[in-house]
Amino acid sequence: MTNVAVKLQTEQLNTKSIGIDAQPSKEVLRELLAGQISAAKSVESAVPEIEAAAIALTNTLSSSNKIIYVAAGSSALMAIADGLELPGTYGISNDNIRIVMAGGAGSLTQMLGGPEDDRDQGGKDVADAGMKRGDCVICLSASGSTPYVLGAIEVAKAEGATVVGIANNPDTPLLNEADISIFLPTPPEVIAGSTRMGAGTAQKVALNMMSTLMAIQLGHVHDGHMVNLQVENLKLQKRAQGMVRSIADCDEVTANAALRDADGNVKLAVLLASGAKDTKQGTEILERNGHKLRPSLSEL
Repeated sequence: MTNVAVKLQTEQLNTKSIGIDAQPSKEVLRELLAGQISAAKSVESAVPEIEAAAIALTNTLSSSNKIIYVAAGSSALMAIADGLELPGTYGISNDNIRIVMAGGAGSLTQMLGGPEDDRDQGGKDVADAGMKRGDCVICLSASGSTPYVLGAIEVAKAEGATVVGIANNPDTPLLNEADISIFLPTPPEVIAGSTRMGAGTAQKVALNMMSTLMAIQLGHVHDGHMVNLQVENLKLQKRAQGMVRSIADCDEVTANAALRDADGNVKLAVLLASGAKDTKQGTEILERNGHKLRPSLSEL
């Protein structure tokens, strides 16, 4: 029987890597960097699909539904890096984010390859994450054929969830079965099959773009400021103060007082520092404008 895996772009030998083990260290590093740059550039062709996915995610959270990431191996690490940052950076509730990975939490300390072959477990895990109609399930697999992820897609579609598929090989089961398919045409890896490198980089870039556009559409970004962040430490307190000063064009004392009165809510603090008479008025203005700061400031 023909081994299908060798036909995958992610499994091919990069001809530029022939003899790499005999090259000087600096040349090896330059080749590794070139591979990363090429992988990142490959994302550009998928911008329309990434936009469609971001809109789907925005609609999902606007309806108080969940975003569920599903992946195995290196792709799961990319999913974790994106999903875990959303609550702190953009104030998205932890209740609206789930991350499902082959092997479970144990894979974070010892990543075994076997669990990714269990299609049934993928379906069970996504169901156990509380997945329901209206949720958006982001499924990642460099090969596009990981059984664990395909099992999750099957269950997600049966339940009426929207499936976003991200893969680095064309015409694969994952891309064919997803509602929104994001193909990242990364070149063969500098180290053949090591998809934690180029494929992983492209996935991370695509996820960053997708979730950031989602946050902008939700009103969590204003003039490049993350105005819905959770103020949880001294660094973020200073960042929040800087945002209020910049947007409201006020001094440090005014910004700190507004943040104190707003209990750390940056959007509300900006309105207070910009002339809202109290937190009640500021809150009412934000609610009338879908908690988006720009139209709220215009109303004020």
